[in-house]
Amino acid sequence: MRAAIFQMTSGIDPAANAAAIVAMIDQAKSEGADMLFTPEMAGYLDRDRSRAAMRLHSQADDPLLAAVRDASARAGLWVHLGSHAFCDERGDGRRVNRSLMIDDSGAIRAYYDKIHLFDVDLATGESWRESSVYGPGERVVAVDTPWARMGLSVCYDMRFPDLYRALTNAGATVLLVPAAFTVPTGMAHWHVLLRARAIEAGAFVIAAAQVGQHPDGRATYGHSLIVDPWGEVVLDMGVKRGLALADIDMARVEDVRGRVPAIANRRILPQKVDIS
Repeated sequence: MRAAIFQMTSGIDPAANAAAIVAMIDQAKSEGADMLFTPEMAGYLDRDRSRAAMRLHSQADDPLLAAVRDASARAGLWVHLGSHAFCDERGDGRRVNRSLMIDDSGAIRAYYDKIHLFDVDLATGESWRESSVYGPGERVVAVDTPWARMGLSVCYDMRFPDLYRALTNAGATVLLVPAAFTVPTGMAHWHVLLRARAIEAGAFVIAAAQVGQHPDGRATYGHSLIVDPWGEVVLDMGVKRGLALADIDMARVEDVRGRVPAIANRRILPQKVDIS
C-alpha cells in the first residue's frame, strides 16, 4: 500500500479546511497513493466552544464531509478522515469526535467515536474537561480495506493499550492514530507511545498529526509517523506541512509476528488481582 499523510494546520474556517483536504486528495492520487490519511479534527479546530457551536453540523448535513466524499469518489482514492466534530449525534447534547473511513467510491465504510476523553485537574489550577463537550464512543471499530484490516482510534486513545489489544485480537494489522498533540506532551511521549503500540501489536501504526500555530491560538507538535511492526520509524514528517508518501509492505507483519509471536502468546487475564 502506498500511504499518503496530510500533515495539517487546521483552522477555524471549515470551508478552507475542506478545500485543503480536497486539494490533497487530488495530489495524493496524482502521486500514486492508495489512501490518504488526515489528522484529528482535520475539518475544524477551534477551542472557542461558542464559535465552534455555530459551525458544526450533523454527519448527514455536514458540507466538509460531503466535499471529502465527492473528492474521494472523483479521484478514486480511499480517505481516512482522521476525525471531525459532529453535533446532533447523541441524545445528551454533546458532540462526537468521529473518525471516518471513506472508500474510493465515496462511501463511508466505517466510523469510530473517540472513546477516551481527556479530563484532568492540574496542580496549576488548570482544568480540562473534554467530556463536558464531547461524549465518549462505546464501540471498538476495525474496518477491512483492500490492503489490510485497520483499527480505528483517535489521539488520547494511544495511552490505553487495551484498545489496541482488542483491535489486534479482531485481526487488525494497521492501527490508525490521527492526533492533535500539544507540543510539550508530543516532545515527551509521541514517539515512544506510538512505537510501543506498534511493537506490542506487531502491527503498522499510521499517525497523521496536526502541526504548528493554529488560528485559535493553540500549537500542535506535528511529526506525523508511520511505524512498522518492529518499531522502526518508516516516515517522520517533522514540522513540515503538506503531503508525504511511504510504501508499506504488509508482509512485514507476518515476518515480525513470526519472530516475536506476542499476539499468539496472549492470555486472557483474570479480572481479580491477588494482593499480598
